[in-house]
Amino acid sequence: MERDVSVIEDRPIRIALLGCGRISERHIDAITSNEDLELVAVCDEVSDRARAAGEKADVPFFTSYEKMLDASTVDAVAICTPSGMHPRQGIIAAKRGLHVISEKPMATRLEEADALVKACDEAGVHLFVVKQNRLNPSIQLLKRSLDAGRFGRIYLANTTVRWNRPQSYYDMAPWRGTWEFDGGAFMNQASHYVDMIQWLVGQVESVTARTATLSRRIESEDTGVAILRFRNGALGTIEVTMLAYPRNMEGSITVIGERGTVKVGGTALNRIEHWEFAEYDDIDREAELLRAAPNPLSVYGSGHRPYYENVVAVLRGNAAPETDGREGRKSLELILGIYESARSEKEIALPLRAFSRESQRA
Repeated sequence: MERDVSVIEDRPIRIALLGCGRISERHIDAITSNEDLELVAVCDEVSDRARAAGEKADVPFFTSYEKMLDASTVDAVAICTPSGMHPRQGIIAAKRGLHVISEKPMATRLEEADALVKACDEAGVHLFVVKQNRLNPSIQLLKRSLDAGRFGRIYLANTTVRWNRPQSYYDMAPWRGTWEFDGGAFMNQASHYVDMIQWLVGQVESVTARTATLSRRIESEDTGVAILRFRNGALGTIEVTMLAYPRNMEGSITVIGERGTVKVGGTALNRIEHWEFAEYDDIDREAELLRAAPNPLSVYGSGHRPYYENVVAVLRGNAAPETDGREGRKSLELILGIYESARSEKEIALPLRAFSRESQRA
């Protein structure tokens, strides 16, 4: 169905935020720092969290999603709730004619992701899936170098997430680490990294994986590894653990090609750790400047503000979404393929032909 999305001009774009947990602070900062955006309300089912966020941002706060939408004049809803809730809440917004900004992952089931995409298409509204690490300056330089063909043939790519999530993190809320609402290290903490390796290297043809729950008392995995075969012939690996002692250690991606090798690491894809090509390019000067920059300790990177700048550009009619629903679906499908491989102990071809909730239970 062809979209019929009205362009918003000559006034701020009004956004309501649903879910006032950890990540909401990044969204509120990005919204309130942009003169083209207006935060009009916040909502969380936990009244103390809703009140704290609303009072800090000086906007009305609610504990009912429907009541917030009824009481507010809104253009878009930013959904920052547990992952398993995103599709249903996004569909509610779409049916009201509101644009949807969904935190990652957009769903924990493919069929629910597809239902959300369909609802937004039918309503003629945009669906944004937040993949802010694509906009980290170091990652942007790596992407430009790949697009320019500087690597030549890609041989190998690796992404690594060695973080620490203590038991107390999972005990903060009953949904953490559950299959229904959160998933494990791949679905939650490594979601951006799964997205990154596909976005940079290309479509994945097949995956072989193993996952384990080695320490944390949760339903899902705290550690896992995956081997990827890309359609362009390259190989890749993903290594994930929430057990790094005693704190977050590394969030990185490495790309090795016939004429170049780059590693972007730091805590969360922030710092250029290795940058070398057979031939010099002006991009190399930019890379040298970034190598000297400090490494932000936040696992969220620095991309939320530029992500919302793209939201503004799209809703003003001046750009396409950085990551829409169909783009966001790609990483979800690979994660579910990883879970299916771990469960079945087989290599899994992509795209997935069928998937069940039991496939996650490795």
